[in-house]
Amino acid sequence: MTTAKTLLQLAGADLNPPRLGDAALVLIDIQNEYLAGPLALPDAGPAIARAAALLARARESGAAIIHIAHRGKAGGLFDRGADRGAIVAELSPRGGELVIEKELPNAFAGTDLQARLAATDRKNLVLAGFMTHMCVSSTARAALDLGFRTTVDADACATRDLPDGRGGTLDARTIHEVALAELSDRFAIIARGDALK
Repeated sequence: MTTAKTLLQLAGADLNPPRLGDAALVLIDIQNEYLAGPLALPDAGPAIARAAALLARARESGAAIIHIAHRGKAGGLFDRGADRGAIVAELSPRGGELVIEKELPNAFAGTDLQARLAATDRKNLVLAGFMTHMCVSSTARAALDLGFRTTVDADACATRDLPDGRGGTLDARTIHEVALAELSDRFAIIARGDALK
């Protein structure tokens, strides 16, 4: 039996993550909404800790840094005027770091993210955030169409349990790993551990 390979491997693509200093770090929806309530993610804590360490290294290396925050309706999920819609304290943007609000899963849709990235003159993106199968995935897929080379920090992402359509549940870890496997086939380099420096 042959070992499975991604389309990127079959094409001989360079699968080495970029140096952080040469990339733009895009932190997606790392908001309080995912810490409690109906969208609480079982692995939010470890993913936030990993994203905070990644952000610290990105700041030290001179990477471009962009925070993405989902904007919901007032009084509802992701209400940016309430604590639930705030970016988690561990990843609070510093002065000079761009915050872009979005209303759709793909962070490029209906925002000026593409133009802001173009202004940095960086074609390497590093993505981290929530949720792996939703906003991280849709942003990585769109990034390919826009000519970016994308890396996803697997340990700085998390997702939630989902219904399986048959009355059961698919656990968050399975959803996370499947989403990463799908992205690794054509859309992104998947970095684990200390691969991003």
